[in-house]
Amino acid sequence: MDTGRRLDEVYERAPRIRIDQNSRIVCMSDCHRGVGNMGDNFLFNQNLFFAALEYYYGRCFTYAELGDGDELWENPGLKRIVEIHSDAFWMMSRFYKQGRFIQLYGNHDRRKSSRKFVEAHCGRYCDSRDCIDNLLSGLKVLEGVVLEESGSGREILLVHGHQGDFLNDTLWRLSAFLVRFVWRKLELLGVYDPTSAAENYNRRKNTEKRLEEWAEKRGVMVIAGHTHRPVLPAPGESLYLNDGSCVHPRCITALELENGRITLVKWSVKIVCAKNLSVEREILAGPYSLQQYWLSK
Repeated sequence: MDTGRRLDEVYERAPRIRIDQNSRIVCMSDCHRGVGNMGDNFLFNQNLFFAALEYYYGRCFTYAELGDGDELWENPGLKRIVEIHSDAFWMMSRFYKQGRFIQLYGNHDRRKSSRKFVEAHCGRYCDSRDCIDNLLSGLKVLEGVVLEESGSGREILLVHGHQGDFLNDTLWRLSAFLVRFVWRKLELLGVYDPTSAAENYNRRKNTEKRLEEWAEKRGVMVIAGHTHRPVLPAPGESLYLNDGSCVHPRCITALELENGRITLVKWSVKIVCAKNLSVEREILAGPYSLQQYWLSK
């Protein structure tokens, strides 16, 4: 099935969430949280992630995680991932308990489409000292969400972006098997995973082209992840945006929707006051008014 048909499916059945000038939503994706070993690409940026979420939590943002939050191709389950990254899950549970949490599944964590799987692994967390009940109990992980702007009725589709990809969507079970038992070992020797849009230039370019074409055809803005390449075009250039990933070397990226404007930012460690280190937020592009995108079409 091609990308257009798959995105049509996701768009038609996605729940709608109304947004307005007062809405605050931050989109992040592709954390690929692992089990703390050499294959855990999230490990080096976990403090950046926690600091960023603390910032957004304190400023009343809704946190939208657009898929591949957990690395379930390389790892058989979520239990160990939750144990290793319990601080991240605790922070996400704070958003969730306030109704400010949206989680989508991608190709690498598609197993979270099962509510039974999520409940079994994320419903509660027990550590060596006590139990934290209702961590993410009752959470429904979705394939897509549509943000509908009050007044104009204009829409933004939040989606991971793997839809329609033969290896990452149609044959995702086979790809997961190959990654876990073949490419994971070869990766340590410097061989890149051929199923990855993030590591294969041609696959990434084709994925972005298909998402952009669907957005232009439907007149719906698309915010995705999957390719790991952050994209915030100027109004009039495109309706395809990408929040990047949380596994860039030395930084994580995000897209912020606030006061009717959208901004691409990165979080990284900066040296301040001589030898002191600080986690800092830096604007990479924007902010652009959403109305500018609508008026340009």
